[in-house]
Amino acid sequence: MARTPAGTPATPNGAERFNEDKATYAVRGGDQPDLERGVETIRDTVRTLPARPGVYRMCDVRGDVLYVGKARVLKNRVANYTQVDRLPNRLRRMVSQTRSMTIVTTNSEAEALLLEAQLIKRYRPPYNVLLRDDKSFPFILLRADHAFPRLTKHRGARKAKGNYYGPFASAGSVNTTINALQKLFLLRSCNDGFMSRRDRPCLLYQIKRCSAPCVDRISEADYAELVRQAKDFLGGRSGAVQREIEAEMTQAAEALDFERAARLRDRLRAATFIQGSQAINAEGVGNADVFAMANTGGQVGIQAFFIRGGQNWGHRAFFPSHTDGLDDSEVLTSFLAQFYEEVPPPRLILLDRELPEADLLAEALHGAAGGKVEISVPQRGDRRRLMEQASRNATEALERRLAESGTKARTNRDLAEFLELSEVPQRIEIYDNSHIQGTNALGAMVVAGPEGFLKGQYRKWNIKVAQTNDDFAMMREVFQRRFARAQEEDPERENGTWPDLVLIDGGKGQMSAVRETLDELGIEDVPLIAIAKGPHHGREGREVFHFPDGREKMLPVNSPLLFHLQRLRDEVHRFAIGAHREKRSRAITASPLDEIAGIGPARKRALLLHFGTAGKVRAASLEDLQRAPGVSSAVAQTVYDFYHPAG
Repeated sequence: MARTPAGTPATPNGAERFNEDKATYAVRGGDQPDLERGVETIRDTVRTLPARPGVYRMCDVRGDVLYVGKARVLKNRVANYTQVDRLPNRLRRMVSQTRSMTIVTTNSEAEALLLEAQLIKRYRPPYNVLLRDDKSFPFILLRADHAFPRLTKHRGARKAKGNYYGPFASAGSVNTTINALQKLFLLRSCNDGFMSRRDRPCLLYQIKRCSAPCVDRISEADYAELVRQAKDFLGGRSGAVQREIEAEMTQAAEALDFERAARLRDRLRAATFIQGSQAINAEGVGNADVFAMANTGGQVGIQAFFIRGGQNWGHRAFFPSHTDGLDDSEVLTSFLAQFYEEVPPPRLILLDRELPEADLLAEALHGAAGGKVEISVPQRGDRRRLMEQASRNATEALERRLAESGTKARTNRDLAEFLELSEVPQRIEIYDNSHIQGTNALGAMVVAGPEGFLKGQYRKWNIKVAQTNDDFAMMREVFQRRFARAQEEDPERENGTWPDLVLIDGGKGQMSAVRETLDELGIEDVPLIAIAKGPHHGREGREVFHFPDGREKMLPVNSPLLFHLQRLRDEVHRFAIGAHREKRSRAITASPLDEIAGIGPARKRALLLHFGTAGKVRAASLEDLQRAPGVSSAVAQTVYDFYHPAG
């Protein structure tokens, strides 16, 4: 497992909240695990520890973080690790590897809990419970920085001004909801620039998913009323909004305005669709997150339901790692602290079991929630039925996970046997190139582990070789750059970034180019396999696997291993083609003015608006450039010198 070297945590308001400079202790030792040396390191640290709350990090001889823990009283908590007879085997192994400790004091135990979650997510220590699936959740954003607010999907930091609704469990669930909300409230989804350029309604107006404020088909006051209804609906008052629309539809029908009545009827259908798509009955719950946990054979699954305004906004199963030998309540507490490091907590969190540190966790989440957070275990009524449903989902999700893991394990063993590897590969890198007759050439790498694709480790390279249609030369360049850098950054192969298997999309030519490149770098122990379309590809789905020594192998058409290898190859195809399309799109919209240092978008726009084309900018005299609006004398001189280097 790759681990991040120890360093100072990047925490907001760190100067006010945490003081790491007060206590940093380092005792170095040998590389081999040594329980006595580890205990002595901890004892040396304990002698100078304050009786205050804080966070401690245990580090190995290289400074890599082994474990992050928090304490109400640092001196007492850390001293427990010196009582090795009372420690489980897991913690004894950790102590035997400990060679230094880093201490951060905090103002309270709640602050220590928050900092602990931050550091765990940053360092990914091998002895902490880790939340594997920590990618950001999508939200619905109703912007408030325009006279006609925009309804859109949002991920990442919530910096834009407006109302955020979420989290949603997946991009699919938020997209489905936005589509229905557009039909229900006819709010625009286009960006401000697109809206300002319209002189007639776009297609969304024609299909009744936008009210076309861009061309004044709706007044600002009427649009504001739609926005108000959307806020009420997303805020949990969906019933009141439906009754309003029903009353308007009845009035329109009584006034014989059947066209308007039909539009209101369509909006009601959209509201019914949103509520009908809620697979979970959460009526009366309000805003809450629901968590239920299942544990089978040391494997843990946690099911989360996201309830907002009594509506189910999706659910997701999580499978934390490093949970062996830990109490379920400890696993769940650590999971929740890491989960709410990225996701804003609601005021109500429902759990399927009591947590000894529930009050501490609620106190820690108080600031992010904007008020008091209640953590409770429902005993009866709708909340209890909802929890029972979450518990069933947790058990079923874990059973599916274990079944899939068994299938994956068998496939990985078959992979090692078929490709004649000494052991099951933990890191597989798959490579492909994408270009059109040599133009906008790009190399791509995707990474897969025993549990699936590791998308955070995908890489792409802009091919620097001459613009030719030489796929072999492109492959040589990609491998030379990838492995020369690997030799420089991790020559001892300790960080887990070297592949156990390299899969190349191509045939004998690509295999030969890669093998020669690695030989030149002195790398001879990385297994290489090339996968090429066989003679009956398309009719039978056959693939030919080329080995470095010239041998070829094939798999039966219905082989699960063949499907697995094809999936690996198809993923690098997808990534490479998508990256190439993005690069080609940028090239199509590029301007020669982009090559001039110091000319940004605003100045480029000013020059093009004044002269019309980049060619006319190039032909302009210095005096003409200086007369262009928004262009200073210095910028004019820069542009003129770029096109006339001899003066």
